[in-house]
Amino acid sequence: MDRRKFLKLAGLSVTLAGGVPGFLNREVKARAYTPPPGALTARRWGMAIDVKKCWEEPNCNECIKACHHLHNVPDIPDKKREVKWIWKDEFEHVFPDKPNEFNNIIFTHKPFLLLCNHCEHPPCVRVCPTQATFKREDGIVMMDYHRCIGCRFCMAACPFGARSFNWVDPRPYIKDPNPKFPTRMKGVVEKCLFCYERLEKGKMPACVEACKKKALIFGDLEDEHSEIVQVLKSRFSIRRKSELGTGPSVFYLL
Repeated sequence: MDRRKFLKLAGLSVTLAGGVPGFLNREVKARAYTPPPGALTARRWGMAIDVKKCWEEPNCNECIKACHHLHNVPDIPDKKREVKWIWKDEFEHVFPDKPNEFNNIIFTHKPFLLLCNHCEHPPCVRVCPTQATFKREDGIVMMDYHRCIGCRFCMAACPFGARSFNWVDPRPYIKDPNPKFPTRMKGVVEKCLFCYERLEKGKMPACVEACKKKALIFGDLEDEHSEIVQVLKSRFSIRRKSELGTGPSVFYLL
């Protein structure tokens, strides 16, 4: 079933050609969140990715390895059934609205890091019929696996392809399980959660800590004194499909 049919089943009007879907930039009510003592807090968490620093180690996947090990992401060899929380792709797929003959020369075969954009107006939250996916006050778009019924409305609504569906039982594909983080089951959707469980312990996301080149900058987008805001003020950055109005919280520094 294509995206249009999914969204119609969810009772949403769509304009997939010649305009911006109206539901994408509508306000989503955030859930209240009380952080535990010692937690890292923010009014709106966000991430900036310095792509030039990332390119200095083109074959480095330490951020992906750290994330996937910590969160028990299965290593499924079948590309049609793979599960991804953080991954890499080429410019033409990451920014399909921005290529031109010159960009293609500059960015050809260059890896761009991808993950959930934790949108300010997340369409995935709006379409979820069970509230299995929801937005917290600090901007993190969460998943409650116990409430997920596998309808995949959120996957159809997400314009970034940032969600994966467990077509098979993922547990046999986890080589070194982390007992401190729950494994999932067949029939549920999953994605990056900005390492909420590490933030609650006063730690930065695993991908940020694992990056050898310090290419990932994580912080409060609503704190003018935070490192991420200072970097975004001084460097040119782009966001994926920003014209849709979802308000991605992941920025790419060029």
